Amino acid sequence: MEGFKDQVMNLLNGSEALSGDKIMSVISELQPVLPSLKHLKVIGERGSGFRPRAGDVQDFEVLRDQCIQRGALFEDPDFDTVDSSLFYSKSPDKRFEWRRPSEIASNPQLFIEGASRFDVQQGELGDCWLLAAVANLTLNEKLFYQVVPNDQGFDNKYAGIFHFRFWQYGRWVDVVVDDRLPTYHGKLIFLHSATENEFWSALLEKAYAKIHGSYEALKGGSTCEAMEDFTGGVSEMYELNEVPANLFTIMLKAFQRQSLMGCSIEADPSVTEMETPQGLVKGHAYSITRVTYVDITTPNTTGKIPLLRLRNPWGNEAEWNGPWSDKSAEWRFISESDKQSLGLIFDADGEFWMSYKDFVKFFSRLEICNLNPDVLTKEQLGEDSNKRWEMSVFEGEWVRGATAGGCRNFLDTFASNPQYRITLEDPDEEDDERKCTVIIALMQKNRRAQRKIGAECLTIGFAVYQLINPDSLPKPLDTNFFKYNASTARSPTFINLREISSRFSLPPGTYCIVPSTFDPNDQGEFLLRVFSEHENNMAELDDEVGMGEVDVKIKEQEPEPDKVDKANEKIKEFFLKLAGIDQEVDWMELKDILDYAMRNDVASNTAAGDNLLINLLQTFCESFCQGSPLASTFKMEKAGFSKDVCRSMIAMMDWDRSGKLGFEEFKSLWIDIRQWKTVFKMYDKESKGYINGFELRQALNSVGYHLNTHILNIMCHRYATKDGNIMFDDFIMCAVRLKTMIDMFKERDPDNKNIASFTMEEWVEKTLYS
Repeated sequence: MEGFKDQVMNLLNGSEALSGDKIMSVISELQPVLPSLKHLKVIGERGSGFRPRAGDVQDFEVLRDQCIQRGALFEDPDFDTVDSSLFYSKSPDKRFEWRRPSEIASNPQLFIEGASRFDVQQGELGDCWLLAAVANLTLNEKLFYQVVPNDQGFDNKYAGIFHFRFWQYGRWVDVVVDDRLPTYHGKLIFLHSATENEFWSALLEKAYAKIHGSYEALKGGSTCEAMEDFTGGVSEMYELNEVPANLFTIMLKAFQRQSLMGCSIEADPSVTEMETPQGLVKGHAYSITRVTYVDITTPNTTGKIPLLRLRNPWGNEAEWNGPWSDKSAEWRFISESDKQSLGLIFDADGEFWMSYKDFVKFFSRLEICNLNPDVLTKEQLGEDSNKRWEMSVFEGEWVRGATAGGCRNFLDTFASNPQYRITLEDPDEEDDERKCTVIIALMQKNRRAQRKIGAECLTIGFAVYQLINPDSLPKPLDTNFFKYNASTARSPTFINLREISSRFSLPPGTYCIVPSTFDPNDQGEFLLRVFSEHENNMAELDDEVGMGEVDVKIKEQEPEPDKVDKANEKIKEFFLKLAGIDQEVDWMELKDILDYAMRNDVASNTAAGDNLLINLLQTFCESFCQGSPLASTFKMEKAGFSKDVCRSMIAMMDWDRSGKLGFEEFKSLWIDIRQWKTVFKMYDKESKGYINGFELRQALNSVGYHLNTHILNIMCHRYATKDGNIMFDDFIMCAVRLKTMIDMFKERDPDNKNIASFTMEEWVEKTLYS
C-alpha cells in the first residue's frame, strides 16, 4: 500500500493517465485490505474505543504534516516519556532513558530487507506471548502491512511519528506513537530486532503498549490475544493432554487458511521460564511457522511424517534438541529437494523442527487464530478459496442487576443474560454425519487496559440450547425454558481469560447462545463471534420495544368503581383548592397532591370517606405553611416523589407545553400512577422499598411496556443503585420516561412503520422537556 493516498489522489486529480489498466491496478492493490479497513478508526475518534487524555483525534498524516511544517519532531502527549508509560504498579528499578532511533543507532531504518520473524527479539518485558504473535505475523505479508503500514519511515517525510493498526473488539484502530523508545545504557530494553538499526518491531510494541496503557500491561498473556488483535480473527485453544483425533488435520487446514498458531508448555508455579532437558522452555510462548507432511524413506519403511516448524521468540540457541532438531540424524531420510522446499536452515536462531508426535508429548497448549474472512484473498487461499469462514459478530454487555445473570447454576437470574439466536442450515460438505462446524468465541472487552485500576478478567463462558419450535417460544427465553431444557453444547469451562472459544459439530437447526459470567452481577462488555463453514443466520433473541396489554393481575387489583369515584371526587376537590385561579398545578403543587394521595392510598383506602377531609386539610396546611414554624405540626414522615419525577410527569401529560396540568390531565396521570404502584408492590414482596433490577423488565411488562436488552441496560445504568436495585421513585421515573418517549414517537409515526421524523429543533425541544 505504498503511497495509497497519493495514488488515489493522482487518479482523482488526473495527474496520471486515467486508463482502465491503471485504475484496475490500483484497485487490485487495495482490494485485499479494503474490507478490513472500511471500519478503520483513528485514536480519539468517536467509536475508536480509545480515549486519549487530551481528547483530540490523532490522525497520522495530519500530525506528520504539521510537524514537518514546524520543523519539529512529534512528541505524543497521550503516551509521554514518563514512568507511568512503563509501569503502573511500581517505579522503574533502573534509570531508563527515552531515545529516538537516531540516538540509538546510526542510519536507523524501519525495515532492513523487509520484515521477518528473525526481527523479533525479546527484551526484559515478559511479553513473549506478544512476540510469538508478531513473529507469526511476518509470515503473511498482506496481514503484516495492514498492521505495520509501509507509508512511513526515516526518509524525507520523517517527523518522529509512526502509526500501526490493531483490531480492537470489532473495529480497526489506527494508533499513533512518537519514536522515543525506552533504553538502558543506550540499548533498547524491550522488543528489538537482531539488526541494531531496524526499528519496526520496537515501535510496534510501543503502539501496542499505548492502547493498553503501559508496557507493564503487556506482561503475561495468551498468544491468541495478540494474534486476534493483528488479524481480527477468532482463536481456538487446545489442551494437548486431551487432543482430538483429527488435531493435526485441523492444524494443517488452519495453516492452509493462513491461520496464525502458537503453543506453550505449562509453567512451574515457582519458576516463570525454565528450560527442560529437551531444550524447551516452560511458561514461554512459541510460534508455529509451518505445518506439513514430509516424505520419508528409511531402510525399513517409506511414507509421510507430520512435521511442525516452531520458533522461540528469544531468537537464540534455546531450541528443541530431540528428533528432527537442527542437524539431527532424522534429516538424512529426507531428500535434498524436500529440504530445499522446506527452506531448511540449521542456525542458533531459535527456530527448529519437530514431529507432531513429540509436539503433542512435550507441549501443553496449542492456540490457533482463524482469520477473519475479510482479510483473506482468493490468491492467498489458492485451491481452498471456497473454504473461507462465514462470520457473525455481536457486541453486548452484562449490567449489574439487569443482564449480568451469571451461569446456569443461578437459575433465577440466568435468563436475564443476553441471548442470541442462530440458524444453521447447510452441513459441512465433507462431513459424513451431515453436521455443521461452528466456532463460538466470547471475548470480554478492555480488561487489560483496566489493570491499573484493579480490573482483572471476569470468569466467562457460554451455553448453547437447541430450539425445537423457535417461533412458539418466548423472546427472550424465560426461566421456565432453562429449567426444563438442558444445553446442547457449552464452553469447555468458565475461565478468567480475555476470550473463551470452542469448536462444535451441530446438526442443522436453530440454537440459542447465552454468554455469561460465572457469578451474577459481574459487570462488563463483551463481543460474541461465530465462525461457520457455511452461512449462519444470527440475531439477538429479544423482545421488541413498544406497548402491550396491562397484566390481568394488575387490573384485578383495581379498587371497586364506586370507591374510585369517591376518591376521585375528593382528589378533585383538593386539586382545585391547591390549583388556584387558573385551575392548573405546576410540578411543586403536583408533588404535594401525589405525596398525599400515595401516602394515604386514597383510591384503595376502605375508610377514605371517613377521614379523607382531615388528611386533605393536613396536606393543604403542610403546603401552605411551608417554611414557617407551624409547618412542623403538619410534617409527614416520608419525603414522597422527587422533583425530577414530578417535572417529568408534568412533561408527559402537558401537551400544550404550559408547564402545568389541568384536572383531566392529572386524572389520566393518576390512573397510570396507581397501576405503577400496584406493580411495584407486587415485585417488592418484602416491602423493602426497592425491587431487584433483574425484575425490572418483567415489572414494566406487567404495565404494558416492552423493552429489549439494550434499553434495559441503559435504564439500569441510569436508574439502578450500585447494587443493581431500583427504588420506588426511580421505578416511577422509568415508567414515566418510557411512556413519554413511546407516545412522542407514535405521534410522529401514524402509519405504524416504526419510523418517526423530527427536525433538530423538535427533537431538542421534546427530549429536553421530557
